[in-house]
Amino acid sequence: MQMLHVKTDRRAQFVDVTTQVQKVVAASGVASGICYLYVPHTTAAITINECADPDVARDVEGALDRLISAAGPYRHCEGNSDSHVKSVLVGASQIIYVEGGKLVLGRWQGVFFCEFDGPCERRLQVKVVAD
Repeated sequence: MQMLHVKTDRRAQFVDVTTQVQKVVAASGVASGICYLYVPHTTAAITINECADPDVARDVEGALDRLISAAGPYRHCEGNSDSHVKSVLVGASQIIYVEGGKLVLGRWQGVFFCEFDGPCERRLQVKVVAD
């Protein structure tokens, strides 16, 4: 398993990590298999979506902010309850097929680390397993 470090500079931010994940896949030497991605944080997540236009990620950030209010009401008193809810909705893991030593993604797809309680430095665990 490899550990990637992702640094964010906003409270909510989608960071395109496709290139970093692909480098881990290439370095693994696995030609055909599965790439597992896992975020070991309760206020961050991982997703796959369009990466060709950066406005898509910003639109999703904004939509999540409108759906899940930072103001609450919440019982959790640390001021980041909305971040926990967003993390639950987006999810802490993704699975991507590997073929020809490359991630199998659609033409416009990319892998995004989703920060909901930044800015900070986070970890993304990447494991590549051969068929």
